[in-house]
Amino acid sequence: MPAPHNPFKAAIRNGETVIGCWLSLGDPLATEIAGTAGFDWLLIDGEHTPYDISRMRMQLMALQASDSHAAVRVPTGETWIIKQVLDAGAQTVLVPMVETAEQARQLVHDVRYPPTGGRGVGYSGARCSRFGAITDYGQTADDQICLLIQVENRAGISNLDDILAVDGIDGVFIGPADLSADMGHMGNLTHPEVQATIKDAFARIEAAGKAPGVLATTDAFTQDCLDWGARFVATGIDLLILANQMRTLAQKWKR
Repeated sequence: MPAPHNPFKAAIRNGETVIGCWLSLGDPLATEIAGTAGFDWLLIDGEHTPYDISRMRMQLMALQASDSHAAVRVPTGETWIIKQVLDAGAQTVLVPMVETAEQARQLVHDVRYPPTGGRGVGYSGARCSRFGAITDYGQTADDQICLLIQVENRAGISNLDDILAVDGIDGVFIGPADLSADMGHMGNLTHPEVQATIKDAFARIEAAGKAPGVLATTDAFTQDCLDWGARFVATGIDLLILANQMRTLAQKWKR
C-alpha cells in the first residue's frame, strides 16, 4: 500500500488555484468545524501560535475526515520539527523565513528519505504510515510530500531567483506582512512599492515552474493576488474571523 495521495500538491502542479484559510485558534473542535466549511486547504499555523507537536498532531487528526487538505506551518526551518510534523502525518509543510538557496536545499533534504534526503526512517511506528499499516510508505512518501517555503523579507526577495533554482520546492509563499514591514511600510500592504514587489515575485515564481502563494485577509487584496497569479491563497484567519464577527454582533445589539 503506497502513501496517501496529496491532492494539494497535485492541484498546484496542475496549475489549479486552491483557496484556503489559516487556523490559529488551536482547538481541535474549532479545527474540525473549519474542516466542514468547504475550503480546499487549511493551514495549521505553528509559527505564531503556542502549539507544540502534540497540538499540531491533534489538529491533523481533527481534519482526518475533512475534504480540506491539512497543511502545517512549522515554527522554524529546523530539521527536528520538520521530522516530527511529517511523522505526525502532515504531507504539506510551509517553512517561514527562507532567505537563501542554501536554506532551501537543506529543507528539500529534510523532507525526503535517503538516499536523496535525510529524513529519519522511523515511519513504521508513526501516524504518517498509520502505524505500519501503509506498508510501502517509505518507498512512496517522497512523491506525496509538498514543500512550500516562505520568502518574506528583502533578503529573500533579492535571492529569489537562486531559491527558485532549487529542485524539490513545490511552491513559494510571499509573506506580505513581514515583507511590507521589512520594506519600511509596516501594515501597509497597499503601498505601491510593496504591491509591485509581490506582483513581480509571483511572476518569477510562476516562470520557474512553482506555485505562488499568499495570505490575504481583505477582499480587495485577495482579488489583487488572484489577478496577479497567486495559486494557493489563504483568504482569512479563523481567530480574526471569530473576533471580528463577535465584535460586530456585540456592537450591533448594544447600539
